Amino acid sequence: MSDRQFVVPCPRVGSTLGEAEIDAITKLLESGQPLSQGRMRSRFEREFAALVGARHALSLTSGTVALAFAVRLLDLAPGDEVIVTPQTYKATIQPLLDYEVEVRFCDIDPNSMNLSPEAFAGLVTRRTKALFLVHYGGFPAEMDRIMQVAREYGVTVVEDCAHALGSRYRGRRPGALGDIGCFSFHSSKNITTLGEGGMLTCSRDDWAARIERIRSNDADGLYLRSDQLAHTPSRRWAVHSAQAYTHRCVQVRYSGSNATLSEPAAAVGVAQLDRLPELVGRRQHIAERISALLRGFPGVRVPAVPPDIDHAYHLYTFFVRPDSGVVRDQLLARLEGLGVEMQLRYLPLHLQPEWRHHGHAMGECPTAERLWFHEQVNLPCYPGMTDRQVEHLLGAVETALTEMSADHPPPLRYVSASTGVVPTSR
Repeated sequence: MSDRQFVVPCPRVGSTLGEAEIDAITKLLESGQPLSQGRMRSRFEREFAALVGARHALSLTSGTVALAFAVRLLDLAPGDEVIVTPQTYKATIQPLLDYEVEVRFCDIDPNSMNLSPEAFAGLVTRRTKALFLVHYGGFPAEMDRIMQVAREYGVTVVEDCAHALGSRYRGRRPGALGDIGCFSFHSSKNITTLGEGGMLTCSRDDWAARIERIRSNDADGLYLRSDQLAHTPSRRWAVHSAQAYTHRCVQVRYSGSNATLSEPAAAVGVAQLDRLPELVGRRQHIAERISALLRGFPGVRVPAVPPDIDHAYHLYTFFVRPDSGVVRDQLLARLEGLGVEMQLRYLPLHLQPEWRHHGHAMGECPTAERLWFHEQVNLPCYPGMTDRQVEHLLGAVETALTEMSADHPPPLRYVSASTGVVPTSR
């Protein structure tokens, strides 16, 4: 991370925190209620499930943990195939490194940067056990077509919804579009639970029961009723061993873990969830202004968002047209020179060292590779941006693209004082 001070930095905090969150923590601390596994966690999970439209929502300590636990639910065996998107953060598929499965990277759609349904249909086989996809940047994937193929082949679909809270796909919410949804409440995400936190959503009761056990330091096993210890005198005082008196274990799948979201974190989650429309609305407002500006430049391509999609704009993405004379890396450097911090997300995962170690290489996902190396640009877009920062961002983008446009650039509209460019009149 650079020590340079930018006028418009990339977000370290993806939501805003204020009196509502402070009040929620204060009330909890003054209530005398326990700070673990209490009423706020139950309320947060209940309200989250209702929002997403899933039968179950189970809070966890991070989105990464949610993804790792989702993999456990799949009961993968050696030789199984798992199809994954290359365009996501490493945590989406990193747990698969622990399993003897064949991971197949599926190329992406050049508009949304989500997994391509057509490419998925061409990869899936009768050995395919699961699919891992992401709703990139808050742009929901084309789930109806994906799920049609998945159902035909009996493939379990895991949605990485880390970017997608607040978005909609044809009136429905990510997290209930596939079989398992995984959310992150990291400090940079659309809502936060004091910097870390996550949620796993599903509608299968048996999966929810397994996650409840795993996150609570119980083994993920198969238990049958038995009274083997029924006559032990100490039974009435057993707190953490009650099941030992009533059940026997016939299979252990995995050990358990303590992945409990704390009560203060859950209390903040409830407050943040209530403010979600405000937080996502600010992202959408900034994104609309950026898109309106970019559409005036023929050297770039703005992703088309269908009318039945609500984009949450966790990331704002556009693309440089390779034949326009605008060179992507030069544009990035110029924007940083104008005070806008630039970060690209993400290097296609099949090119990461750990996946190259497993035999993956360039050429596997040509669309993802082309976009990453030549066309993709991510701009800062988050609720904490001030109006002044938004104006500076627009001015910097306009200045940089105007300087680089080969033929008849449009007249300037947004000019920040720091860019040093004099606007022309419209």
